Amino acid sequence: MAWLDSPRAFRTHLVLALGALTTAGCTAYAAAAPPAAHHAASVQMQLDGPALDQAMGKAGAVQPGDVYRFSLPRTDLQVTARGVQVQPALALGSWVAFKPMGDQAMVMGDLVLTEDEVNPVMLALQQGGVEQTALHNHLLGESPRVLYMHIGGHGDPVRLAETIHSALSLSGTPFTTPAAAAPPSSDLDTQQLEAILGYKGNAAGSVYQFSIPRAERITEMGMDVPPAMGTGTAINFQPTGNARAAITGDFVMLASEVNPVIRALRDNGIEVTALHSHMLTDEPRLFFMHFWANDDALQLARGLRAALDQTNSAAPSS
Repeated sequence: MAWLDSPRAFRTHLVLALGALTTAGCTAYAAAAPPAAHHAASVQMQLDGPALDQAMGKAGAVQPGDVYRFSLPRTDLQVTARGVQVQPALALGSWVAFKPMGDQAMVMGDLVLTEDEVNPVMLALQQGGVEQTALHNHLLGESPRVLYMHIGGHGDPVRLAETIHSALSLSGTPFTTPAAAAPPSSDLDTQQLEAILGYKGNAAGSVYQFSIPRAERITEMGMDVPPAMGTGTAINFQPTGNARAAITGDFVMLASEVNPVIRALRDNGIEVTALHSHMLTDEPRLFFMHFWANDDALQLARGLRAALDQTNSAAPSS
């Protein structure tokens, strides 16, 4: 061919050919890239509270961290543990929380179920695209036996809510709020509890609750997971008379904190009832330790404070 007789012409045509190949390759790569690669991360949906309320069959509430959360206490259950009648606010509170995730939403939750409710609810959730991330006990020696199913999913928030409502309808979970009754009397010195633990608490009936966030950022699937979605250490006191309280909840810990917390609890007469994970792809990897005791409330608070000192908990807000 004539153009090969000229070295300069050959180089010119070679450069043009390589440029065409590069352009074609980049175009093909872009066409083959997954849709997520083109999705604008800045797109952020706003949760429609009334639509979620209708889908869940119950009113939710806005929580810090752009979270919309539903509380579903198992007021239908009469559970006894170690001779203590467990109030829903102590250890029988199902919850479901939604958070925007780009143009979709993520959902997480903890469902309190009896043994015979577990598999019907699980099947209905799976069929609707809501996954399970854990299934386990929190208490020991309770009657009837209760299990805790942790769930997660992402997609259209209303469809997720409809799936969860349909699944929970296969259980005895109430969707209506029972008529308010006078809470049992409490002799807990809540100011002293707050002073010892170093954090403010909140009353839920006669149960006094603490939620203590961790200091570091926690993510699941790359999304921030705030304390309202289950990443804060929970400590609950239920009065049992004579300044005593039954306590339970869960410590949220890194792997390096697990055994120091165990030692602090056991040194102070507090039993460990479960140790496990709640999520599948959390960063950093977290472990959840549940506990139980029924003794002098202030003494137990000091033991819990010793355990908190072994964790990277956020400083109390002023």
